Amino acid sequence: MIQTTVGIDGMMCGMCEAHVNDCIRANFQVKSVSSSHRKGEALILSETAPEVVRLREVLGALGYTVTSVQSEEAPQKKGFFARLFSK
Repeated sequence: MIQTTVGIDGMMCGMCEAHVNDCIRANFQVKSVSSSHRKGEALILSETAPEVVRLREVLGALGYTVTSVQSEEAPQKKGFFARLFSK
């Protein structure tokens, strides 16, 4: 899984977060997406990194500005049983 952090300028409230999340879900194949207007970013979890140019296009059409995009391998979550059997 790839975790992508997208810096977004222009989000002012929770409704803005919902618009950004809906837009990303509609235009990209993602496992999950969450946005924060306080942090000015969206976190995307997907199989492949989203195309930066396309992100700028679709969010720009809503009136938001993409300020940065950073993708990296998502940290693996280990549950209770994984810790028991990982010897």
